[in-house]
Amino acid sequence: MTVAPDEKTIQLVAVALYFAGMLGIGWYAYRRTRNDLDGYMLAGRGLKPWVAALSAGASDMSGWLLMGLPGAMYAAGLSESWIMIGLLIGAWTNWKTVAPRLRAYTEVAGDSITIPSFFETRLRDNSHILRIACGAIILVFFTFYVSSGMVASGKFFDSSFGVNYTVGLLIVAGITMLYTLFGGFLGASLTDVAQGLLVVVALLAVPIIGIIELGGVGATIDGVNAAKEHGLSFFAGTTAIGIISSAAWGLGYFGQPHIIVRFMALRVPSEAKVARRIGIGWMFLCALGAVGTALVGIAYFAKFAEQAPDDKETIFLVLSQVLFHPFVAGLVLAAVLAAIMSTISSQLIVCSSALVEDLYKLIAEKTGNGRVLADKTYVLLGRCGVLMIAIIAALLALSPSNSILELVAFAWAGFGAAFGPAIILCLYWRRVSTAGVLAGVIVGAAVAYVWGQSWLSDDLYEIVPGFIASAVVIVLVSLVTYKPNADIDAEFTRAVELSRSKAAYSEPKPEQLAEV
Repeated sequence: MTVAPDEKTIQLVAVALYFAGMLGIGWYAYRRTRNDLDGYMLAGRGLKPWVAALSAGASDMSGWLLMGLPGAMYAAGLSESWIMIGLLIGAWTNWKTVAPRLRAYTEVAGDSITIPSFFETRLRDNSHILRIACGAIILVFFTFYVSSGMVASGKFFDSSFGVNYTVGLLIVAGITMLYTLFGGFLGASLTDVAQGLLVVVALLAVPIIGIIELGGVGATIDGVNAAKEHGLSFFAGTTAIGIISSAAWGLGYFGQPHIIVRFMALRVPSEAKVARRIGIGWMFLCALGAVGTALVGIAYFAKFAEQAPDDKETIFLVLSQVLFHPFVAGLVLAAVLAAIMSTISSQLIVCSSALVEDLYKLIAEKTGNGRVLADKTYVLLGRCGVLMIAIIAALLALSPSNSILELVAFAWAGFGAAFGPAIILCLYWRRVSTAGVLAGVIVGAAVAYVWGQSWLSDDLYEIVPGFIASAVVIVLVSLVTYKPNADIDAEFTRAVELSRSKAAYSEPKPEQLAEV
């Protein structure tokens, strides 16, 4: 679909205003971020529940929510919605079971600010092997994950404005890198809030206006039925294994560092309950919007076939352009960028923390070439890490042939299988051991990767065998290698008690609460 030059200009103005807003928030966060590693990477554990909830949701639901998922349902009907159903269940369970205990345990366990450092302190791994292995896995899978966002941004500019794919990719990569590099975790979280609100409004507006344009809900349903047989069926064309495979996306939540780091940044563990309600409510509305967009697209483009998109993953973009005034359409299009950029920024921060906190510090210490640096120097190194990962991910994304959903699925499965069982067992089982977690993390990541590269992934999503293999290995190896440790037991008990308490282990400082 082509857009008239004057309309394109108006839409670009709206998108430019969005970019300016994000850079402004990044500058605001930069002025209020303490010049220490904890402040840069975790905002001093001062996130209010609504900020944590919207930030977690926005950093989770990347471009695939507005492009990949509606595109899949536009092509196949509601049978593709099992992914979203699984994600809703998984996200609720993650907030319920992991959030409060992880928030408590990471502070009790040496005030850990990353998942690898939490594993090391929780298990008293003096060799640092586990921490380095986890940091390396984070860098590998997140580079591909960030790359998926870059692919989505390139497709966005190509489809919406006819801008060259590579140019669009570089614009989004550059702006996201800037506000993340300077604003740190606080900048990523505050922009996530603005982006999350923009996303949910846009996702609801497109199907609502589309239904009105088609003549109402009844006419829309009739249009879907006429255009696609069994388009409204949750089971047509699926198998039991296929449904399990799609719903199993929910397992991934337990191991996504860029999401669970929001749990660690809450002010107190008890606020996870409020955050859960806000976050799941936001997610449910987004799910309705994504489903509605796909169904409206089926009915609308059956009626106006000449306007149908060539790339099914751009269904949301094309509908917004044909249904709205150019300026409003530009704001709706900015919501796609919001979903993409919020995820990229969160992932860049986690990669940066892995490079500095989990790899640089430890490697320097092990080789004897490192020395204790000032916190502002570590923050500078973190910013260099953001820059480096962004460049590598952009280079990987230069090929537009990659499917957004495929790239996301690969990284999501890798993290879910590698870290999910390890996090759950570390939080809920006293007898887990360093050897068990190390073996489980490696096996989970390896199984997910190998399975995903084979024909087996056509039938069963790789996160299922990867998650199961990781959990089994952790339990079996831990049973053999576990050695009682009074300090670990006392710490475990203290973390459990704190997770159930409304008090903070150490109250946030006044300046932290004022910042967020």
